[in-house]
Parts: sequence; structure tokens; C-alpha cells
Amino acid sequence: MLRRWCIPLAGLALASGALAASAPAAASSHPAGHTIHLIRPAMHGTAPMVRRGRPTHALESHNWSGYAAHGKTYKTISASWVEPTGHCTSSRTFSSFWVGLDGFGSNTVEQTGSEVDCAGGTPRYYSWYEMFPAFPVNFSSPVSPGDHFTGSVTFTGSGHFTLVLKDTTKGWSHTIKKTLASAKRASAEVIAEAPSSSTGILPLTNFGTMHFSNSLVGSGRAKDSVSALTSSKNFSVKWLHST
Repeated sequence: MLRRWCIPLAGLALASGALAASAPAAASSHPAGHTIHLIRPAMHGTAPMVRRGRPTHALESHNWSGYAAHGKTYKTISASWVEPTGHCTSSRTFSSFWVGLDGFGSNTVEQTGSEVDCAGGTPRYYSWYEMFPAFPVNFSSPVSPGDHFTGSVTFTGSGHFTLVLKDTTKGWSHTIKKTLASAKRASAEVIAEAPSSSTGILPLTNFGTMHFSNSLVGSGRAKDSVSALTSSKNFSVKWLHST
């Protein structure tokens, strides 16, 4: 019987400290003639973490804020959150809220989440999935501030992933099945992000405060178990599974 080890993500490595407070501004590569419906076109979405500082338990990032589990091979990640209200000015700004595998020390990210972007003083709310570096795909389902989301990304074997996003307030859900053979499953994340374009990290939308809950990460079944230390120097390791 398959054993899945699920532990609260909040107890694991912090990916960033305070992205909501400030984010580096970067020029948008969107042509001036684009409409608001093209505010997050293909290849202008979320991307692997850009680290700052030394790789300690708490890391500073230019573009990610949240929690990341790393150091194992991960099978699943899930969390719930509430879509925040975007406070817009005349500037074009962007913000993403998502769950995903990879991206913390690897070059792919398998992810799904929601968004609030601003253009011309108007917020735009929507949702999406992305198998980075492939193009992101926006869902057409409506999103409003205050909507309750549940998202998950699960590795199902042989490079296959199932991405699920549910808006429990509006009652819609999407289940996407994709294959990415190059995915290492080297990390699992629950993240608020300043998305990136070809020119770099984009200006972050002022979303006030948003809340994640029920963050769980699964790393598959354990191959062995390790006992507690005795006499501060002795322990045993017990075999459980060969794979």
C-alpha cells in the first residue's frame, strides 16, 4: 500500500520574507497597443525563484514570497487561499498566487493559481495553470476578490502531472493533466509572486494582505525510518521499501 507523507508546509523553508512590502520594478515588454485581455500573455508568467542572500533556512527572493519545501523528491502540493483585492493606480502591475512543484533550484515549475493585475487603474482577476517553461494558459472562468480557492499539483508517475484548481465560491473547477519528463520534482511551494516577463520581474500589484491555509506537501513513501537518538549518539535505521 502506498504511503504518502504529508506535512504542513509552514514548517519548512521560507522562500522569501516580505514581497508584499516592495518588489523591484521592471519595464513591461507588453506593446502599448495590447488590450487588458493580453496583460499576461504567453511566456510572461511565473518562473523559478530568483534568490538573494545565502541558502539558509530563511531566504530572500526578488520575486517569490511564501514557503518552499526542498531537499527531497516531492509528489504533491496543495493549499487554499482567498483572492485578494487589487489596489490599482495608473501603473501596470501584476501579482500571482499559486501552488506548484519545482522552481526552487530547478528550471521547471508545474503550477496553478490565481492572479490580480492592474492596467489603467482597473484590476483584472483571473486564474491559470503553467508548466514552465511552456506557455501559461488562462482559464476563462470568472474570478472576483474574496473568492476562496483550493489548488493542488500532483505527480502521477512517468512524467505525468495532474493540476487542479477550484473556486469554491463560484463553484467551478478545472483539472488539467500534463506531461513534463524533465521535471525533477525537487521542491514544493505555496507562493505569492511578482510575475516575470522577458525583461525581468514585473511591478507588483498592491494586494494588501492575502491568506493561505491548509498547506500540505507530500514526498511519497519513505524507503526507511530513522529512530530517535539514544545516549545522544546512537540511532538505528529500519528498511521500509525498496523504491
